[in-house]
Amino acid sequence: MNSRDRVLQALNHQEPDRIPLDIGGTGLTTMHVTAYRNLRAHLGLPEVEPRIAYMAEQLAAIDDDLADVLETDFHQVQPGFASDFEYIFWDADGYEVYEDEWGIRWRMPKQGGFYYDMWRHPLANASSLEEMKAHPFPDPLDDGRFADLRAQAEAGAAQGKAIALAGPCAGITEVYAWMRGFEMFYIDLALNKSWVAYMLDKLAEFKMAFWERALAEIGDLVDVVIEADDLAGQNNLLMSPDTYRQVIQPRHKRLFNFIKDQADVKLFYHSCGAIRPLIPDLLDAGIDILNPVQISARGMDLFELKQEFGQDLVFWGGGVDTQGVMDSGTPEDVRADVQRNIEALGPGGGFIFAAVHDIQANVTPENIMAMWQAWKDFGAY
Repeated sequence: MNSRDRVLQALNHQEPDRIPLDIGGTGLTTMHVTAYRNLRAHLGLPEVEPRIAYMAEQLAAIDDDLADVLETDFHQVQPGFASDFEYIFWDADGYEVYEDEWGIRWRMPKQGGFYYDMWRHPLANASSLEEMKAHPFPDPLDDGRFADLRAQAEAGAAQGKAIALAGPCAGITEVYAWMRGFEMFYIDLALNKSWVAYMLDKLAEFKMAFWERALAEIGDLVDVVIEADDLAGQNNLLMSPDTYRQVIQPRHKRLFNFIKDQADVKLFYHSCGAIRPLIPDLLDAGIDILNPVQISARGMDLFELKQEFGQDLVFWGGGVDTQGVMDSGTPEDVRADVQRNIEALGPGGGFIFAAVHDIQANVTPENIMAMWQAWKDFGAY
């Protein structure tokens, strides 16, 4: 059984030979470049300059030699940028700054910084829908986005890996919130729902244009497509369920069903936090997979989630708590957490082992390998 066979069985709620492992198969299941460098050194692998897969979070693309050591089951295919876009960095008051292709500016402290944070939202001062309509969008069909998609997918397929295809940007709700700024985004949800509806429709159309072409080109090789929107915080949803159902879910349903009409793929959906109250709505919108399964958030008990939703939903994540175990626990703590989480999510398939979100910069190699060894020891069916 190769990796793809193993993954497909798990995605179809069957028990393969072992629980599939994802470290680096998506931009939501990889690790910070600092943790990546430290892990390579710990394992005696050659020193390399990490390839940045996602700029703001400073996340590393996992090289094949490390993926082989870790026995990962996934290969990520990541679209390129528009051909007229490139990262240009400049200094500003002790920060390194760049502007992305949406006009959002990000900055990271030059001394001791680990991540770039948003600090300029191009639609923050927009006072009418007409101003929003005038804001330029990138071209979803620029050839630069598709130039090496097939080569990436074929490389993963040649290794027998399952193929996960990333989208062209963050989720429709996130991109709007980032362009607008969070304060104005929540005001819009309460007072300017027509503005939100227009922008989410436009963002969904941007994504549908990308997905239609991408899946026409490589859909025969793709197993999973990745969408994301953070809809919850540590203890509660970031909006009422009614607001989600009225404003966002119709756009999610349109987008997700469109994607699945293009190719025989599973829809991976990422939302951090206490997302449980919206899981039935997300299933209705068309998701197949929930990530990162943030077990430290309110209401996210794994045994309960598996019992309530395990017949319909694949859990991708939830393998180890990155918020309170991987970062500050001992290797023994990590091992116990992994064993408990596998006991909750493993039975009957429908589980892809991954850490809860990306492995952060302060996680030691010893804890990463304790996670891996526990998956190895407890993950066989």
